[in-house]
Amino acid sequence: MDGGERRQCDDERWMQEALRQAEQASRWGEVPVGAVVVRDGELVAAAHNWRETWRDPTAHAELVALREASRRLGTWRLADCDLFVTLEPCLMCAGAAMLARVRRIAFGAPDPKGGALISKLQALEAGRWNHHPIIAGGILADECGMILKEFFRGLRG
Repeated sequence: MDGGERRQCDDERWMQEALRQAEQASRWGEVPVGAVVVRDGELVAAAHNWRETWRDPTAHAELVALREASRRLGTWRLADCDLFVTLEPCLMCAGAAMLARVRRIAFGAPDPKGGALISKLQALEAGRWNHHPIIAGGILADECGMILKEFFRGLRG
């Protein structure tokens, strides 16, 4: 297995973990988005959306995972960490990942309504900020998109 195949395997492994978090969110009645923070091939933090339950507009999966990773690692600087999230991050979450100095952001489904990495904005484009994480999109995009479609289909009836 070459480096590219290994990276794809690892990306899919961690996105599956993020999808498990998204499934938990759905069971709580939250929009099913999950996120994990990984360092050196080890899971540091896993989270899902909590906005409805906590009545907190900032309780996105990414922010909850970044906060937990910082707590566990004892630092806000997550420069050797990768963030995996099932849905393209919004501007708030992309900004938080950038400010945390996350090495890489990998996401599943694009978000045409609010995605801040490729869809609506390219907020973390190289040269714009003093830190720009590597961006990788479309990892298990069909699976990540399907859990959202099923959730919203269930709300509509």
